[in-house]
Amino acid sequence: MPRLGSHMSIAGGYHKAVDAAHQASCEVVQIFTTPPRQWPVDREVSATLPSAKPVKRRTNATGKATRAPRTGGSSVITDEDVARFQAALDELQISDPLVHASYLINLASPDDALWKKSIDALVVELRRAERLGIRMLVVHPGAFTTSSEELGIQRVVQALNEAERQTRGDHVVCLLENTSGQGSTLGYRFEHLAEMLSGTQQPNRFAVCIDTCHAFSAGYPLESAAEYRRTTAQLEKTVGRAAVRAIHLNDSATPFGSRKDRHEHIGRGEMGLAPFRRLLNDADFANVPMYLETEKGEENGENWDVINLRVLRSLIKG
Repeated sequence: MPRLGSHMSIAGGYHKAVDAAHQASCEVVQIFTTPPRQWPVDREVSATLPSAKPVKRRTNATGKATRAPRTGGSSVITDEDVARFQAALDELQISDPLVHASYLINLASPDDALWKKSIDALVVELRRAERLGIRMLVVHPGAFTTSSEELGIQRVVQALNEAERQTRGDHVVCLLENTSGQGSTLGYRFEHLAEMLSGTQQPNRFAVCIDTCHAFSAGYPLESAAEYRRTTAQLEKTVGRAAVRAIHLNDSATPFGSRKDRHEHIGRGEMGLAPFRRLLNDADFANVPMYLETEKGEENGENWDVINLRVLRSLIKG
């Protein structure tokens, strides 16, 4: 039976995310270890990172211009933080903790300053995950902006190999997430991910995270049995199902093939329940942890995570 969970806030401490996951009936949990819209600079390792000059034109992973983000928003992870986090995981039986990297990272950027800064940030993210004893970190590949898909993919491969070189000996597996394909974002085709993985020098340090909303909005059909088989066959032919180490469970607020990344609660969006039913009962993914990334809040006084998880579990055949 699949292990289901959600992304949780670390406000108040990393162990608080585990507490929140338990209260929401999660079996797995995803977290940020740094503010997602700031450049991560870990004070434990920042002395080893070159200081980056300001980038003239700042872009996010979709290639859109952004306001200058703040830096240095990453707090030191103390021994107590690690101990309390690991104790909470053990006590509350929450498994497969997953870190999501900063949204600002753009490993495909043709801008040398931004590209190098993104590599530095990924290294910080990997080291922080290692410090916490977390074995998986997911990152968006990035956007090629003014170059091309081919050159962007080459930049991603070079960046991944450099990040691996700087963290050699660590145990964190870096998961490349598929995307909706908004703007010049890479990763919306399984072939992109396959090419990135094939270029890595230490393949045991890299794998894939599949987001259902992103696949749907990128044009991969999942509703009918035939469509689901066709899409998963494409995944097997390119990336390989064994490379899928995590799944993000999100409905889509925008139509099929829209190339827009807008998450919606399960069964409340354009996807319907059929794709989730097929995925949750697919034996090939039975041992892959699955995480919600839907909006927090309540409906009629009930936590949205609880609602979404109940809907998902109702789709699993006994």
